[in-house]
Amino acid sequence: MSIPSLPKLGTPPAPAPLRKIALEEHFGHPDLFMRDSEGRFETRKEATIGHLGPEYFEVVQSRLLDFDTTRLQAMDEAGVEKVLLSLTTFGIQAITDRAAAQSTACTVNDFLAERVRAHPDRYVGMASLAMHDAGQAARELERCVNKLGFKGVMVNGYSQIDSEDNLLYLDDERMTPLWEALTALDIPLYIHPRPSHNAAQYDGHPELTGAAWGFAPETAAHALRIVYSGIFDRFPTAKLVLGHLGESLPFLAWRIQHGINFSPNGRFTKKRLVDYLAENIWVTTSGNFSTQALHCTILTMGADRILFSNDYPYEDYAEGGEFIDTVAISESDRRKIAYENAMALYKL
Repeated sequence: MSIPSLPKLGTPPAPAPLRKIALEEHFGHPDLFMRDSEGRFETRKEATIGHLGPEYFEVVQSRLLDFDTTRLQAMDEAGVEKVLLSLTTFGIQAITDRAAAQSTACTVNDFLAERVRAHPDRYVGMASLAMHDAGQAARELERCVNKLGFKGVMVNGYSQIDSEDNLLYLDDERMTPLWEALTALDIPLYIHPRPSHNAAQYDGHPELTGAAWGFAPETAAHALRIVYSGIFDRFPTAKLVLGHLGESLPFLAWRIQHGINFSPNGRFTKKRLVDYLAENIWVTTSGNFSTQALHCTILTMGADRILFSNDYPYEDYAEGGEFIDTVAISESDRRKIAYENAMALYKL
């Protein structure tokens, strides 16, 4: 004998799937992939540099070059309505020659614009820029925004200028024209990780150099250079975006500022690090689907500063989508993170 259930007479219809907008989602350009002597993609070389298996990179490479089939299918299955596409690491930042870097950036941006025009309801462009000449980078950004309709820019870490060992970070005084253009256009700048250059601390442990660990401290240090060089004091409306729930900065913000307070080196800012995290910096969930990490970030920065991202094709949309659909946060915060914050920040 079955036990009768209580009648549910006032149940509303099931809610629609949670809308999602993702903004650390990458594409590749065929000219920038490693190839063997017969022109085939060298997944084993990619795997050696990334310290992940060649089987992993075979899947990633096919995804990076797809815009019309599997990418859209994966988005649909996870409820991702729209993505902001950006060139995969190391992108333009690893091209040392000035003319080649500037030419490739223009080529990649035009290539992306064509793909966005083919799927205007699903894709939004993020500009790639060569940093050899900040004035030229600013002009290319203006072209991307005003003529190509792009909504953001992604920089793949430090730039290698003229040689592999000459590194340029975005706090450099020579970058002033770029920050002027970013603020004038009101365009967010997203810093994507790359491995630390000549990082001796990883000798004998290549598995630590990439996404497992090395990406986070390298990118966090880049962001801190921007903060403590006074960029946000000079450009108070500048907008910086970091992936992976802030590359550890929300967790370490108190300790970082505490140490800076005792520093004799004269790098004084008008505000504390937590103030810049509340006013100038946003973070995304890309590739960091941890409930505890998200709770810490919400407590440090507030849900208004967090945006959903997946890090496709390096992560599966199914995992990232399920995370934001089910993680233990308020429904109001869930909607902010899933799509509302991205719509506001990127004017979608």
